[in-house]
Amino acid sequence: MSAQGMPSMDPRPTGLTIGTYDTYREAQRAVDYLSDEKFPVEHTTIVGNNLRQVEKITGRLTWGRALTAGLASGAWFGLFVGLLLGLFTTNNMIAALITGIALGAFFGLVFGGLSYAQSAGRRDFTSRTAVVATTYDVLCDFKFAEEARNHLAKLALKGEVHPLLPQQPHSQQDLP
Repeated sequence: MSAQGMPSMDPRPTGLTIGTYDTYREAQRAVDYLSDEKFPVEHTTIVGNNLRQVEKITGRLTWGRALTAGLASGAWFGLFVGLLLGLFTTNNMIAALITGIALGAFFGLVFGGLSYAQSAGRRDFTSRTAVVATTYDVLCDFKFAEEARNHLAKLALKGEVHPLLPQQPHSQQDLP
């Protein structure tokens, strides 16, 4: 417990590896299975290994695309503002909506153009960025690790997940 009475959250993972999986979904399924088996899952942790930042390029950024994106995002924000104004007005709600959308679209168009002009061609593409891991380990506190491994062995036999087998060290006899 910390000084304020709240449990401390140590970000460093501890415990024994009870399973290693190719995807986060498989690691999550393993923990979900443990929960279904009434295992105390609060003693488990999913750890992503070898993290990489992946940027998927989605297209070329042009003046038209920059202005259209600015116009669209501004119109959505204007719709939100128009709805808020319309809720608190006793007059015409439709007029508040149309005014909000029009002003939002105009300012979005202006700011979309200004931000594209400021980039001066240094980043003329659009992209999505994600952090991904090459493998995911499921760790468990030492006290519960054997029980957890037994449960996960049953899950692997069902064929729902495909845990990675641990690399065995080569013996001298296996070498050429």
